Amino acid sequence: MGKIRIKTLGDEELEKEQEKKAKKRQEKKKLEKPVNEEAQKAVSTEGLGEPKGKLENVEVPQAAQKETPKEAKKDKKKKKKTPAKKRSMRYKSAKILIDKTKLYSLDEALDLLSRLQTPERSDGGQTKMATKGFDETVELHLNTAENGISGNFVLPHGSGKKTRVAVADDKIISDVEKGKIEFDVLLATPEFMPKLARVAKYLGPRGLMPNPKNGTLTKNPEDAAKKYEGGLVNFKTEAKSPIIHLSLGKISFGKEKLSENIKTALRAMPGGKIKKVILKSTMSPAIKLDFTKV
Repeated sequence: MGKIRIKTLGDEELEKEQEKKAKKRQEKKKLEKPVNEEAQKAVSTEGLGEPKGKLENVEVPQAAQKETPKEAKKDKKKKKKTPAKKRSMRYKSAKILIDKTKLYSLDEALDLLSRLQTPERSDGGQTKMATKGFDETVELHLNTAENGISGNFVLPHGSGKKTRVAVADDKIISDVEKGKIEFDVLLATPEFMPKLARVAKYLGPRGLMPNPKNGTLTKNPEDAAKKYEGGLVNFKTEAKSPIIHLSLGKISFGKEKLSENIKTALRAMPGGKIKKVILKSTMSPAIKLDFTKV
């Protein structure tokens, strides 16, 4: 038989007092709990339904706050701000001489381009020509009305750069496969094109694959080579933008030769397709050109 516990009147009163004291201790502990501990409980129950007791005036610690993927990407973009491009004192001095609102005639633009090589100082003198040890290239940048504009022309005075021309053969294919490309223009006959397909992945992205539109795919590659070496220039809008970039000579050519080269290039463009023309040298600011009067 089990033990029989006999309760007396005094024992019941004692138990009730002990229960009351235990409840008071529990309530006291709850009140003494720090606020951030309560907040952690609230965060841990997120997504599992509302907690039994609603917490008021509880601040969630920053570490507990979660960023969405979109917010994280935005923060990364903000952090990756590209620094402002630093310009030399020579460039800043040259820029002062150019009127941004004006369209310059070709003669005015070439005179100004020449002056920009030795920009004036604020005291009326001229800064020492800060050459970089090379003959700057004269560039023409054209904004067109649409993509897909292409063609070619021959510069009367060349571009000042020697064009390396090669005619496709088995040795050229072997060199290209090894990553050796030592030409600026590649010519080929129609019969040889199937063999060039092997290296199309190397030539295509560089714009070196022979093409009938620009005259690099021809039955007489030797004659075409003479034209390219004599100053033949191919032009084409960029793949994603209606822009054409041309190199039309060197500063050392002088005004007369540069003028003839630029006129030849502008007259080779399809009528009504040019919206804006910029003339500049390698290191100079841009000069807006009034191409309608060329």
